[in-house]
Amino acid sequence: MEKMKTIVVGYDATEPAKRALERAAQLAETFGAKLIVTSVAPVALPAVRGTYGAVDPTDTPEQHHEELVEAHGYLRGRAIEAEYQPAIGEPADTIVEVAELRDADLIVVGTREPNLIQRLLGQSVSEAVSRQARCDVLIVH
Repeated sequence: MEKMKTIVVGYDATEPAKRALERAAQLAETFGAKLIVTSVAPVALPAVRGTYGAVDPTDTPEQHHEELVEAHGYLRGRAIEAEYQPAIGEPADTIVEVAELRDADLIVVGTREPNLIQRLLGQSVSEAVSRQARCDVLIVH
């Protein structure tokens, strides 16, 4: 088995994401892996020909920058090499893309109990990440 070198964690300051960050930090410490923390500002409208759609005005890139600052504060003082990667896009697709670009060995995401509409529309970021990723995925409950 190869050594785990890079772990990507999707972070958005929700309680499930905080649990995911905590678990990813534990794994990074245990395996001496680099931790890439990404926070994805979603687009409200679909992209046209390789461009980003309009950014969701209720969930802005600035808010995601603040979430990464919060994650940095949480990880400060721990024996972890961490990088912080803000992104814009569809969250699941973008987390998987970051993992592929960084040659991640593991993606860690939190999950929460979906509401009825999310279940009907199949809008679970954690499920989408687990379907799309080419590396292992840990879904933290």
